[in-house]
Amino acid sequence: MAKVVRKTKKKASKKTSKKTSKKTSKKSAKKAPAKRAKVAPKKSPKKKAKKGSSGSMSKLMTLSYGVASYAVVLLALVYFIAFLLNSFVPKGIDSGVQGNVPLAALINSGLIALFGIQHGIMTNPAFKKKMLSFIPKVAERSTYMLAIGIITFVMCFAWQPMTGIIWQAENVLLSKLLVIASLAGWGIVLYSSFLIDHFDLFGLRQVWMNYQGKAYKPVPFKQNSLYKYIRHPIMTGIFIGVWFTPVMTAGHLLMAVGLTLYIAIGVSHEEEHLMKELGAKYKKYMKSTAKFFPLHFKS
Repeated sequence: MAKVVRKTKKKASKKTSKKTSKKTSKKSAKKAPAKRAKVAPKKSPKKKAKKGSSGSMSKLMTLSYGVASYAVVLLALVYFIAFLLNSFVPKGIDSGVQGNVPLAALINSGLIALFGIQHGIMTNPAFKKKMLSFIPKVAERSTYMLAIGIITFVMCFAWQPMTGIIWQAENVLLSKLLVIASLAGWGIVLYSSFLIDHFDLFGLRQVWMNYQGKAYKPVPFKQNSLYKYIRHPIMTGIFIGVWFTPVMTAGHLLMAVGLTLYIAIGVSHEEEHLMKELGAKYKKYMKSTAKFFPLHFKS
């Protein structure tokens, strides 16, 4: 009997202990503040660069600039050819009434000198550094050619007539042949530009490669076609285009002499640069070719 009483007491004590533990756990659950889950700070979503963003837009703008520069210099060259021939343009080299000849010669000489001044300024390292802070490197050649185009137009429209005749072809056939020869000279200029790389020469290749996202690579040195015999066929073409004319006036003669001197000086500087850049390879090329004409003394 005593054993039964003890068992019932034990069971009762277990039940009471369970109840008290449940109550305490409930109380503690009520008292203990709920732990808040740590929320990671939201990251602001990165804005994806849209197609046609500032990078690609600047490439498009540079390409457009290069194309516009090419159009200007090409138009200027065509106008200059017509200007020399006194044909198809509103103002030719002999258009207008001749005024004070010494003053006209001074003004015209200054206009020709603009080419030399422009070249000297734009190839100056300090100027180039300043210029490249405004334009990308790939547009440097386009800018140079644009300046040439603008100066060509300025020279043509500001040219003062000097109409005294030095020589004139009286024969109609001879007159036509001289015009054809002049145009052939300008044809040599165009053809020779494609022999090296026409579009690189005028700055288009640089801006096009930049637009495609390609690094610019200079055109390799070539000795093909006319370049096997003469080193500067582009200049040869200019000489023929300028000097062959059915009517050689004083103004035209001044233009021909002025451009010849400018080219001769410019080419001598260019060859010094090429000898430094290409070394023995270019010196060997100089020995095997003439500078301007195949029969010209090799130097």
